[in-house]
Amino acid sequence: MLMINGQQLWDRALTEIESTVSKANFSTWFKNTSIIKEEEGTIYVGVPSEFVRDWLSNKFHKTILKSLRSAAETTRAVEYVVIKDAGARKDRVLPLAPQKPPENNLSLEDFYVTREDNLNPRYIFDSFIIGSFNELAYAAAQAIIEKPGKVYNPFFVYGGTGLGKTHLIQAIGNHIKMRYPEKKIHYLTSEKFSVDYIETVQGNKNDPGKMNAFKERYRGYDVLIMDDIQFLSNKEKTQEELFHMFNALYESGKQIIFSSDKHPIYLPAVEDRLKSRFSAGMIVDVQQPEFESRLAILKFKAQQMGFFPPEEIFDYLAANIQGNIRELEGSFNSIVCQSQLKNRHLDAHEIKQLIKSTVRPKKNISAKEVVRIVSMFYNIEEDMLYEKTRRKEVVRPRQIAMYLLREDFSISFPSIGQKLGGRDHTTVIHSCDKVRADLKTDPSLMQEIEQIRAMFI
Repeated sequence: MLMINGQQLWDRALTEIESTVSKANFSTWFKNTSIIKEEEGTIYVGVPSEFVRDWLSNKFHKTILKSLRSAAETTRAVEYVVIKDAGARKDRVLPLAPQKPPENNLSLEDFYVTREDNLNPRYIFDSFIIGSFNELAYAAAQAIIEKPGKVYNPFFVYGGTGLGKTHLIQAIGNHIKMRYPEKKIHYLTSEKFSVDYIETVQGNKNDPGKMNAFKERYRGYDVLIMDDIQFLSNKEKTQEELFHMFNALYESGKQIIFSSDKHPIYLPAVEDRLKSRFSAGMIVDVQQPEFESRLAILKFKAQQMGFFPPEEIFDYLAANIQGNIRELEGSFNSIVCQSQLKNRHLDAHEIKQLIKSTVRPKKNISAKEVVRIVSMFYNIEEDMLYEKTRRKEVVRPRQIAMYLLREDFSISFPSIGQKLGGRDHTTVIHSCDKVRADLKTDPSLMQEIEQIRAMFI
């Protein structure tokens, strides 16, 4: 039996865990968890979904076990059990963690954009996966939600297409809307703002009051969210109007949020004074998700759709579709559709054929060139990868070279062994399997491999 009750023990453990993990990870993975029982030194932690159970077990188990042992020395082991209302305690509820949205919680009309504010109700933090690629942007969003207009104003988020920028900034708007119903929020693209401004200028000739109404309307918003600001390039008059509108909103303590495909400094044909305003608050970038985050996105998508293919399918997709989130989800949707049509899970060959247009084409380079690039990346002598040495600083680069030759260039195992010092094909198979296994637990390895792949140009 526990000497203290489960809630007290878990609260103590969570306090220690919170100090060792990032705020984003803490609020994402430890929401709605609790201790449900203890038997002979084994603590059973209730979690809200299989996805959370797997993630805690694979990524945070050692941290959780250590924290529980610090709070109760009799703790021998930890098990994770899916419980629908696990940890539903008001004092420990942490906002905005991703979880499976309750079915039928939105009426049909709620799936459409709200005309008054242009916000899409489907863009919420419950369906926003957090990883190292967007962790800073997420953390800044939480601060803005707490004090709109007081911190990180303006908030400027940039990054490539399909990385979740629109989801993030609209989720901010939707949450502020829910939390502060008295605030007036408006979302639009810069292109829509430009069209609105031009139509107002043209209409003002016949109705002189239109321009004043335009200015009053935009200055009346408490939160203004403008997407794809890069499309203001070369629109001098629109930029001038935005500059004056920005000043009015900022001086009134209104929250301003922008998104773009690049850092404001590098926006072409945008006035310096406007770039200066964009840079006055918080600027964060959203990068392409690394392997671990791509895997989390796929599993969350699977949970939403109630479709669970074999584990190796997730691994294959996460390892091979290295573009944006939209491409990743699109490929998964195609697999789901084809699987439903065939009434079975697709095999590896079928999936490779289905997503071959999404997988980035690799340049046809020689094995010697791959070895040269890998050795250069790890700062070791090129000849060392051909030698039969077991030195640690050589083994891993050699295994990665073999993995890349197999995965990216489809070279046979015997041929790879022959090209890398006359090794047996079983050695190559073992090396490739070892890298694949390490990719599941070591996100830094995938980052290294992606950096090497970027050198294949």
